Amino acid sequence: MTRRTLVLGGARSGKSAHAEGLLPADEPVSYVATGRRDPDDPEWSARIAAHAERRPPVWHTLEASSPSELPALLAAAAHGDEPLLVDDLATWLTGVLDDVAAWDGDGEALAAAREHCDVLLAAVAGCRARLVLVSAEVGLGVVPPTRSGRLFRDSLGSLNARLAEVCDEVLLLVAGIPLRLR
Repeated sequence: MTRRTLVLGGARSGKSAHAEGLLPADEPVSYVATGRRDPDDPEWSARIAAHAERRPPVWHTLEASSPSELPALLAAAAHGDEPLLVDDLATWLTGVLDDVAAWDGDGEALAAAREHCDVLLAAVAGCRARLVLVSAEVGLGVVPPTRSGRLFRDSLGSLNARLAEVCDEVLLLVAGIPLRLR
């Protein structure tokens, strides 16, 4: 039985919709949203609303907008029967890097970000409920021209690789087509 699935993909690859389709539409699911709301960004708000509108009515949304909320939610559901879908880890990691002020590459801040990732990895590995994780695949493009872009790409690539180690199934979405990596 597949317990933990990691769904990777680029922008607009269909990764979120595919991940949603892996779980039953007629049973309760905890949808853990990691995107932080920004009232000054109507386009971002519209994206969040579009995601919410396509969820089945029996699903409920939990917002994990701080670094510690996501591992805590996973730990609380570790032995539950209700499946969880986390969408997505790239926005969660962006929040982590923001909160620890790691964008300038400060060693102490980067260590704090790694600690948050370690806590998340432990929570994922310990979660016995059905868990579907969505994350962006950022390692297939050009080298970002900025320090912060490279930091994000490297940090997310490392997190994705570590998550893949603890997941039973890993999928990559390309042009809406899922490719099974494991």
